[in-house]
Amino acid sequence: MGQNVEFQSNEGIGRGYVAEPVGGSSGTIGVLVIQEWWGVVDQITRTCDRFAAAGFTALAPDLYGGRSVPLTEPDEAAKEMMALRMPAAAQELSSAVDELLRLTGRDSVGVVGFCMGGGLALVLACERPDAVAAVVPAYGVIPWPDARPDYSTMSAVVMAHVAELDGSFSPEAARALEEELTALGKRSTFHLYPGVDHAFFNEDRPEAYEAAAAELLWERTVAFLLEQLA
Repeated sequence: MGQNVEFQSNEGIGRGYVAEPVGGSSGTIGVLVIQEWWGVVDQITRTCDRFAAAGFTALAPDLYGGRSVPLTEPDEAAKEMMALRMPAAAQELSSAVDELLRLTGRDSVGVVGFCMGGGLALVLACERPDAVAAVVPAYGVIPWPDARPDYSTMSAVVMAHVAELDGSFSPEAARALEEELTALGKRSTFHLYPGVDHAFFNEDRPEAYEAAAAELLWERTVAFLLEQLA
């Protein structure tokens, strides 16, 4: 089990949820887990706990300042997402990276994000090429007009998870991103999951959750982070 924490940020005090493995965080691989548009809900904290059980130190920064949206209210979640101030959110995420570096004593981290968090994971990798070595966007979307990443600055290796039926981050959009990264000389792998839709990893959403695909996403993500960061 993890705990709610506070950390220093240029925006003041950052808040989030951190889960550490048995024995503590020192020397472990740090993973930033970025929320879906619902906020830091139970499914996100459980994902952090799951990373900790696998030997990682996982931190989920709370970009909504303690607010969250019920999973039955997508319109409200969309409003929260679009209300994010990108400069402030980017600074909060960067400060969370620094906190993970402090906790682990290492010089790089991995970033995993879901839905809007997947988009923000890519943004963060471009903002912090000095520290983000591996980035895993899961059905990631970037709906903010002012958040277009400059992928030329990114040094991280990318592994993206793409749902075949996803209307938010479609296979076509994924191919376009993969081609853009390849043209820039960036290393990336894109995994397509047949027959599943957006948010298939979220076990608290039975209308979207697909257990076999979710487990494969998890196994691939853990193996990738170990390969890139161990």
